[in-house]
Amino acid sequence: MSYLEKNFPPDQPETVLLFEELSLWSSYFGKILLENVPLRKGMRVLDLGCGSGFPLFELAQRLDTASKLTGLDPWAAAVQRANWKKEQLHLPNIEIICGDGAQIPFPDKEFDLITCNLGINNFDDPPAVLRECYRVLKRPGRICLTTNLEGHFREFYAVFEAVLKELGMEETLPLLKAQEQHRGTDESVRDLLEKARFSVLKIIRDKFHWRYVSGTALLHHPLTVIGFLPSWRAVLPPGTEAKVFAHLEKKLNEQADWEGELKMTVPVLYVEAGK
Repeated sequence: MSYLEKNFPPDQPETVLLFEELSLWSSYFGKILLENVPLRKGMRVLDLGCGSGFPLFELAQRLDTASKLTGLDPWAAAVQRANWKKEQLHLPNIEIICGDGAQIPFPDKEFDLITCNLGINNFDDPPAVLRECYRVLKRPGRICLTTNLEGHFREFYAVFEAVLKELGMEETLPLLKAQEQHRGTDESVRDLLEKARFSVLKIIRDKFHWRYVSGTALLHHPLTVIGFLPSWRAVLPPGTEAKVFAHLEKKLNEQADWEGELKMTVPVLYVEAGK
């Protein structure tokens, strides 16, 4: 009987805690990463922006015990949670630390593989992070990352733009466009990697749809509230948020009634590069 079978039978609440946290959003991107990331025995792996442990734990469980994995994330609460799960899963070959990807706390040429699921467009300074990745990667090593791209939720942005025009707030449109475009394109991600001296070896493009029954559902979904709403609000002048979002919700609900649902497009990119 394995450690997991012995200590975490399915009917125990602690077992549920280990497996209920993975964001469906992260899993779409992580699936492509896990289908393509190179695996071999005895790897030294860095998972950058590991959060509470995905895909770090999955990688550890797919590799052998001779492999050593490190998770790095600046979010202290997530690191604490990941360390709890590491202890429960009895994975001594994992180290999880709180730190900044722009200042990776390891010596040169430490890792065979660096993974990063949905991190690149959330870094404050992506070029600095990728320079650090190049520094700590062995030769020949690999960096494998996933990200969503410009065109993310394009259906929502089209309605948002129309609402701002209807309300006579054209001065906010450049801010909205900049917010929409900050995720970049496959060309801009390739350019970031090449400027950090990586050689891009593989690019996979895909997409999926995130569906809602109404605009109300979209705007109240936890992913929206935590992940997207703060940047959408930042587009607006002080004191206008309530009016704009009431109008936006109304327009999104009308579109959902007309089309039967709201279907948001999410472009996906997997990139593998070498040193």
